[in-house]
Amino acid sequence: MTGNFARRTICCVLALSLPLLLGGAGQRAPERLREFTPQQQAYLVKINAYLNAIHTLKSNFVQLGPSGQLDQGTLYIAKPGRMRFSYQAPSPILIVANGGHVYVQNTRLGTVDPYRLSDSPLGLLLEDNIDLMRNAAVIGVDEQQGAVVVRARTSANQNQSNIALVFSYPQIELRQWMVKDNQGGITTVALSGLTTGVPLDDSLFATPVKAPGKTH
Repeated sequence: MTGNFARRTICCVLALSLPLLLGGAGQRAPERLREFTPQQQAYLVKINAYLNAIHTLKSNFVQLGPSGQLDQGTLYIAKPGRMRFSYQAPSPILIVANGGHVYVQNTRLGTVDPYRLSDSPLGLLLEDNIDLMRNAAVIGVDEQQGAVVVRARTSANQNQSNIALVFSYPQIELRQWMVKDNQGGITTVALSGLTTGVPLDDSLFATPVKAPGKTH
């Protein structure tokens, strides 16, 4: 049960990092550029510039899960390579990325589950160079009611998007995203109070420690 809980949690939280899944260097495909209209290219140029200009970030978030569970907390990013998701009580979860790993702490169970950063979209979120136009994961871009929606897929064998990233427009800012899981459930994450270029203390990204006496 502990393992299932941790996997469920990290899947939901990794939805937060999916916007920059699209920036992975290994997914470059120059011919993709020809598939976008001039207007779509203009949107993506602005979004690239916005994402690449972020070096530190702090934002509140509200997460609505497929079963209706509502969680909220604060997201911190310090490029390269560091991130923290602090969930508010009663959630027992804390997630920290540093040193090439992602650590999911459950204070209720007294556990810390490690994951390799390279196995999650988090590693790409924390990179410095993003190019959405040259990434095969992006399969659609459109404007809807004053926002730009970027649709993408997490796997090359998917024909339809399972991620929708919503940016405000014309002033570009990441506002929310929706992720569809394999069962068709949708997790929605909305950001508020997002600020960039903020000083962040190194202690925010310290590796979580298991509770004394816990061996699992």
